[in-house]
Amino acid sequence: MIDALNRALRKVPTWPLYLAALLPPAWYFYAAVTGRLGIDPVKAMEHKIGLLGLQILIASLCVTPLRKYLGLNLLKFRRALGLIAFFYIALHLLVWIVLDVQIPSQIIADIYKRPYITIGMAGFALMIPLAATSYNAAIRKLGKNWRRLHKLVYPAVLLGGVHFVMLRKGWQIEPLAYLLIAVLVLLVRFPRKVPQKRFRMS
Repeated sequence: MIDALNRALRKVPTWPLYLAALLPPAWYFYAAVTGRLGIDPVKAMEHKIGLLGLQILIASLCVTPLRKYLGLNLLKFRRALGLIAFFYIALHLLVWIVLDVQIPSQIIADIYKRPYITIGMAGFALMIPLAATSYNAAIRKLGKNWRRLHKLVYPAVLLGGVHFVMLRKGWQIEPLAYLLIAVLVLLVRFPRKVPQKRFRMS
């Protein structure tokens, strides 16, 4: 079953993912303009797009465990998922800057004074070099350093989860669930090795 699915997935191109990624933000923008996102459509759009980014980022980190434990090979889609996650998070930030706060001095003040914004910006900053080196020429040029650099995604997803928890203010179930899922995915990616005991022959 898994082998048949893997063979089918090998025939699926990655470019439709990039096109499909444009649909949710376009819908949220339309919904905001037409009054379908409540009394504060900008905030609603900002939060929904940011949550999408966190969801896709976590999904990209699930690729390796799915292959390791279930045999499901989604490696060809991992780069696309990572770039789409970065796109959503960048768009989330853009909505906050352009449509929400708008005042440059206030934006800078918020980054320094509000911890959840500081943490969110730190997570986004970690993702910039990942997106900037997600093409074949950079992979070849960086060699082994490319894998080391892309481990920045681990603290980035944790910072994203913490940002979500702090944004909601208080211990709410949904953001805590996302943070817990992010932690569990990272733990599954790096299972603890149990040292084997050596027995001496008497």
